[in-house]
Amino acid sequence: MPDRIVSGRRLRLPVFIALLIMGGGLGGCANIGDGAVSGAFVDPATYDLYDCPQLDAQRKSLAVRTATLQGLIEKAHTGVAGAAVAEVAYRNDYITTRASAKLADETWRRNGCDAASTAQQTPASEPRVAPRRSDGAVK
Repeated sequence: MPDRIVSGRRLRLPVFIALLIMGGGLGGCANIGDGAVSGAFVDPATYDLYDCPQLDAQRKSLAVRTATLQGLIEKAHTGVAGAAVAEVAYRNDYITTRASAKLADETWRRNGCDAASTAQQTPASEPRVAPRRSDGAVK
């Protein structure tokens, strides 16, 4: 019986150390935030072919998505084990969305876009459609 207690204690220490190392490694991933590493989550050429109105729409969409995810993270923090739920469920998507927004903003500045030029480039009327013949073919 004393041999079992000694061997059980010997097994607990390596398991505890392994769990501690894994937890520290995973905890490091959770603190990536907006640093240089977050750029690895998006393709740097994603917005290269976008014009100013497209970039404006994308930036607005990403801002809404970021605010939504931030709200979900804050809501998760109010519950039991909320920090763990927030990290597992929302953090990766939040980091990716923030990195995409940062890239879209950089492309916006690099292309020299501003709100006035975006408003001028947006078409005021519906695009014209070619008339169709009675048999359904385009004239």
